[in-house]
Amino acid sequence: MRAIIFANGELPGPQGIKKLLHSGDRDGVAIIAADGGTHRALAAGVTPDVVIGDLDSLSPETQARVEAAGAQIVRFSPRKDETDLELALLYAARGGATEITILGALGGRLDQTLANVLLLALPELKGIDARIVEGAQEAFLIHGKATIDGAPGDTVSLIPLGGDVEGVTTDGLEWPLDEDALRFGLARGVSNVLITKQARVRVRQGMLLCTVIHKSGK
Repeated sequence: MRAIIFANGELPGPQGIKKLLHSGDRDGVAIIAADGGTHRALAAGVTPDVVIGDLDSLSPETQARVEAAGAQIVRFSPRKDETDLELALLYAARGGATEITILGALGGRLDQTLANVLLLALPELKGIDARIVEGAQEAFLIHGKATIDGAPGDTVSLIPLGGDVEGVTTDGLEWPLDEDALRFGLARGVSNVLITKQARVRVRQGMLLCTVIHKSGK
């Protein structure tokens, strides 16, 4: 199952959202709105299947509108430990999602942007292809090994999370790594470049945040 989660930050253009929805084909795709992300989904012409959070960003009229359209409302108390996006990710993971695309997770407040990116490290997302997408940019975590799809000239950054990352080997990047260490807090892995349509990354120990900027606007 694929899940597309709308958070309440900046969104890609309508064409990008249509591509993510496979040109309107909703079969096998769950649309989840994290509270205020409901407004973002509706503005893009998409009615969520599920709206989750404390709903402090939604008017009673909007709630009634999406409920009338068939959305399931999952309400939490405002006095909760999780953010609305975290609740949406956990809901998708526990519902059997194998792929999760997160929209509207960046922009606005720095604290929320950082927290949203770090949510990719939730233990419940292990083994799930979860990534943040904003226009031509995407971000996902690398544990063990991963492939990076794009086009020659795309910008790729590999950023250590949670400490130093050991034994990093890459193939398909302009500045290759061969069993190298990327140290936490240093910027060595920033702004590499794809030289093929697909690069491969292998990590012996640790976790990398991979960001890709597609020059074509993907």
